Amino acid sequence: MAKIQSMEDLMVHELQDLRSAEEQLVEALPKMAEAASSAQLKKAFNAHLKQTQTQLTRMEKALQHMGKGPGNMKCKGMEGLVKEGDEVIKNVTDPQTRDAALIGAAQRVEHYEIAGYGTARAHAEALGLTEIADLLQVTLDEEGETNKLLTQLAEGRMTSGVNERAAVR
Repeated sequence: MAKIQSMEDLMVHELQDLRSAEEQLVEALPKMAEAASSAQLKKAFNAHLKQTQTQLTRMEKALQHMGKGPGNMKCKGMEGLVKEGDEVIKNVTDPQTRDAALIGAAQRVEHYEIAGYGTARAHAEALGLTEIADLLQVTLDEEGETNKLLTQLAEGRMTSGVNERAAVR
């Protein structure tokens, strides 16, 4: 990690970290969609993949606004969360239980992103970087909606819940 000596340095670091997180998620989501047995869960992962690609573009735009590039940072938090998702795919053999575990893994990712985007937005606002704060808020809202959708899939608010189907096996 490069030395951070100012709020501007911290802002760049946060944006580069979030960009790296989204880049890793672009690689992970197709694997999660393929591993899911629920058609709705597959659809949710594939929809979030498209959204994540847009979020990645937003982070690049925010970095350009600050006169910076993506850097060579790798988000270690997302790396760990992706590894946990990979372990679910490899080790949970019952399809319904795997779907429940995939939702849990995906929600950990969403909560991590919500924390990161919320923090970065607050820092952008403190720095008077309104355009960047607005970009971060759009993504923060999307991550919150994805988290709600995953909860609905798990709890069966849309159809019979993934968790319920896994529990009766």
